[in-house]
Amino acid sequence: MKRIYFDNAATTSLDPVVLDAMMPYLTDKFGNPSSIYSYGRETKMAIEQARKSVAKFLNAHPSEIFFTSGGTESSNTAINAAVRDLDCKHIITSAIEHHATLHSVENLHNQDEAIVSYVKVLPNGHIDLDDLEKLLAASEEKTLVTLLHANNEIGNILDIHAVGNLCKLYNAIFHCDTVQTVGHFPFDLRNTPVHFITGAAHKFHGPKGVGILYINENVRIKPYILGGGQERNMRAGTENLYGIVGFAKALEMATEAFEADSAYIGSLKMYMHDALKKHIPAIGFNGDVFGKSLYTLLSVSIPKSEKSEMLLFNLDIHNVCASGGSACTSGADQGSHVIRAININPNQITVRFSFCKNNTTAEIDTVVALLQEII
Repeated sequence: MKRIYFDNAATTSLDPVVLDAMMPYLTDKFGNPSSIYSYGRETKMAIEQARKSVAKFLNAHPSEIFFTSGGTESSNTAINAAVRDLDCKHIITSAIEHHATLHSVENLHNQDEAIVSYVKVLPNGHIDLDDLEKLLAASEEKTLVTLLHANNEIGNILDIHAVGNLCKLYNAIFHCDTVQTVGHFPFDLRNTPVHFITGAAHKFHGPKGVGILYINENVRIKPYILGGGQERNMRAGTENLYGIVGFAKALEMATEAFEADSAYIGSLKMYMHDALKKHIPAIGFNGDVFGKSLYTLLSVSIPKSEKSEMLLFNLDIHNVCASGGSACTSGADQGSHVIRAININPNQITVRFSFCKNNTTAEIDTVVALLQEII
């Protein structure tokens, strides 16, 4: 049986066109971008061209785009810099953030570098903006607000402008983890009140191991990784040349196909939602499913039973890839901190299905029939 891949929020397949764009830099054009001879200048130029391209599609200035190894490094850099370079001694975050944020924040707290407040999460999985304003108003220290743009487990989308404007009002620094939205939604960073955002190419059919950190031009921070002058002295280490070229190409393709892809992938989400409701009445859904939510992701709750406890295992045996909550902690299955924060019902099993442009309704039919059998 052909594999059915419904875990695109974890990672996506590399688009063949992106691979074609990367190939010359994996083969002939291998010069070190820091070398001064033409071989190095050629690859340096490819990186700067990629930077301009990414900046154009995000409506940012090229000098605000820094290439990193991915979303985790970008978030670590921004959060640590806000505390150590921008004097934020108070961090406001939420219990449903990605671990790249939560663990960075906990680490700073444990080292007595910052105090941490957790904004309330509403039962539908959205951040309580009234509570955020209360926390900002009561804060006596310079504050960093770090919140996900779209939750990687339930798909809820934050109103980035509302949060950014609150941060402006209370003179707070705003870091937004946009890993699930860069490459999936249009951005207009010149008109978005945010200091740092992050992106990872492998979430939108680019290569793994490459990401971006956007640093607003009014922000001055020190590098997090030391040892060389790369990325305009902001990130030491020989650049991931073919990764950077791949990031830019994947973002270009995603931007150009946004209207068609988002409509198609959104229709798959709706199709699966309706099919599950029809054929498995006991099923429930997490988050703000068709409100402010990712069009790529459906988080499903299934009543716990001996059969459903082995659900992901059974799906895997039948060549179906899905995830139980977040893929970034798969293997060490401690259950999902996100689901715990919004749904305290221990008698529910959560499965996340996430879609891309390559999925089909026929695949959904197969999976729904399989779920009927298993459950």
